[in-house]
Amino acid sequence: MTKPTITQAMIDAYDEYTHLTLDRRRFMEKLSLLAGSGAAAAAIAPLLSANQARAAIVEESDDRLASEEITYPGAGGQMKGYLAVPKDAAGELPGVIVIHENRGLNPHIRDVARRMALEGFVALAPDFLSPAGGTPSDEDKAREMFSTLDMGVAVANGEATRAFLAAHEKVNGKVGAIGFCWGGGMVNRMAVASPELGAGVAYYGSQPPAEDVPNIKAPLMLHYAGLDERINAGIDAYKAALEKNGKSFEIHVYDGVNHAFNNDTSAARYDKAAADLAWSRTVAFLKASLL
Repeated sequence: MTKPTITQAMIDAYDEYTHLTLDRRRFMEKLSLLAGSGAAAAAIAPLLSANQARAAIVEESDDRLASEEITYPGAGGQMKGYLAVPKDAAGELPGVIVIHENRGLNPHIRDVARRMALEGFVALAPDFLSPAGGTPSDEDKAREMFSTLDMGVAVANGEATRAFLAAHEKVNGKVGAIGFCWGGGMVNRMAVASPELGAGVAYYGSQPPAEDVPNIKAPLMLHYAGLDERINAGIDAYKAALEKNGKSFEIHVYDGVNHAFNNDTSAARYDKAAADLAWSRTVAFLKASLL
């Protein structure tokens, strides 16, 4: 069977759907028009979405790691999370918070946490939907839950996560954060709100208001997808504010790739070359900032 052709317009429509500007019915209607038929749209839709069956680059059973589901104190209640620790590390390690997309704490983000642990960090992936009971298995439901999430509470829970991880017996007291999509925006918000954040890496995340930038203390690495017009519209103002206030930051724009280019469970948007380059830059940056 011939693999369906996926156009940029189809990817853009999926981006609208995942960020709640299109509901499922209108997305499929738009995709049907772009694909030429409802049958073609039905074949293309799974290629645009994330396939969690492909999530494990590092297996849960990897014997180099000790990984577990945990609960810990949040700002106003218990937070759920996934902790991955290298087994054979000599001495204390830096901590890294791994912040999910607007699908919540799913198998892909757990896998990213394991990857980060194998790079020599104690990695904690919090579930920011914990106040609402935790991430559901239905991704559409998870996306809807984010629209009602109190962002003030979420930022406070981010800081509680940083404090918990900094105090972990395996951590050297220094904690950075890496986030993707919604999580990239959360990294930027945490950088504004948390003077003790050691470093922040935001993948295609929304930018904070320029007037909040003076509060940022942490060095930042900002990854953007060249085709991501929605998020990229805020780059210039953010860059200008960071420069004006003498902040330490790097901006990397990866030409010709889409929002979510790092997510290897999304066949249509994943770009291995960009993802590998961004990851290598991220690991080097976090080690330089936190060791």
